Amino acid sequence: MSNVNSGFVNDQNMILATDFYQLTMGAAYYQYNLENKIKEEDDIATFELFIRKLPRNRNYLIFAGLEQAIQYLLNARFTKRSIEFLRNKTVFKSIDTRFFDDYLPNFKFNIDIWAMREGNFFFPNEPIMRVQGPIFHTQIAETYLLNVINFQTLIASKASRIKNVAPDKVFLEFGTRRSHSPLAGVYAARASYIAGFNGTSNVIADLELGINSTGTMAHSFVQKFENEVDSFKSYYKIYNEDSILLIDTYDTEKGAELSSIFGNKIRGVRIDSGDLIDHAKKVRKILDANGCEKVLIVASSDLNEYKIKEIIDENAPIDAFGVGTELATSRDDPTIAGVYKLIEYNKLPKIKISEEKLTYPGKKQVYRIYDKHNKFKEDILALDDEPIPPNSEPLLLPIMKKGKLITKLPKLDDIQKFYLDNIKKIPDSYMKLEEAHLFKLKITEKLDHLTNSLKSKYP
Repeated sequence: MSNVNSGFVNDQNMILATDFYQLTMGAAYYQYNLENKIKEEDDIATFELFIRKLPRNRNYLIFAGLEQAIQYLLNARFTKRSIEFLRNKTVFKSIDTRFFDDYLPNFKFNIDIWAMREGNFFFPNEPIMRVQGPIFHTQIAETYLLNVINFQTLIASKASRIKNVAPDKVFLEFGTRRSHSPLAGVYAARASYIAGFNGTSNVIADLELGINSTGTMAHSFVQKFENEVDSFKSYYKIYNEDSILLIDTYDTEKGAELSSIFGNKIRGVRIDSGDLIDHAKKVRKILDANGCEKVLIVASSDLNEYKIKEIIDENAPIDAFGVGTELATSRDDPTIAGVYKLIEYNKLPKIKISEEKLTYPGKKQVYRIYDKHNKFKEDILALDDEPIPPNSEPLLLPIMKKGKLITKLPKLDDIQKFYLDNIKKIPDSYMKLEEAHLFKLKITEKLDHLTNSLKSKYP
């Protein structure tokens, strides 16, 4: 076993997968309460996680990452090593030693969580997660929750755009080699699966999450052999009907001719370069002329929703798409404006009003109303204690209470099914590839009044 530190987040250090200022604030909260004899149970904060604005050309977002966020909250602990690391930071020299000797060794998150269901669609300024508990607990949770949820939500929303172009086609996530870390590759596989993708190239995602891993071959396999056809024969001898042959190492159409010797006994051929529309049409003709009408054509090569739409519009006979870089990095807009803001402290509503970053105060609920065709009509943002609007559906549901899970987290397949049912409820106008600026969140009169009254206190 190597003694070299891996540099990976693991069960022993994941509570430190945070911004340092979360810990300096947390220690300051502890010290203040100690000196002023304030009990932790009398120091309760409520934060809400929401998105300020949509990424470029998006008309909705898909909530993803809740399961990993909850697992963190259930399992993250301060180990002896992490405590000693913090104790030795000079910035903490004035913090009472009981913080390191008693408090941190016994720490576990004691918080309440409300959240939307994974796979639900949502819009700016709608809380997708509410976190309530002692302020030390709610504060240090911020960075990890934002990291996990921002990324998976970003990728699920990108995958949804791509899948919507051709819902009946097979889509495979191929982005691990271009994702920003090995863990990001796994999360990208998970998020894209939620949004309807059929499989992934990522093997860990198959082992740990049950997302079917699939693949063909690389050009290197073909190049190893003196003759292209020998590479095909060698591969087929091993994988038989599961074979998908890469035919564009030298000449795509010639590769298609060579692959035809197997008839319909192989699953498919893959094209990974050039004019995919032109090649696919020629390859289909070659395959059909040689009795390979059941052989599928798989396409890859820097695909995104716009290229796939062009392929579909040109009636190119491509059966499956492998999407990598553009998906796993959300290349056209690789960030998301997710934030985590204090909205109540000890039952008193709090507001942030600086610049253009207004946050609505108080604990809130999001209600969704559908039209007579069961299509999305409007969302209402209301204070949590307001009456439920008629014919509406509350979107924030209780998940944890006092640090314990109070509901069973759904399986990944069930999350995908919920998404696939849910996406049918979005009007077609929201499915456009360009931003349509369709959504306007309705704010209740009571919430609006509270917001304005608090704004007037901070001119």
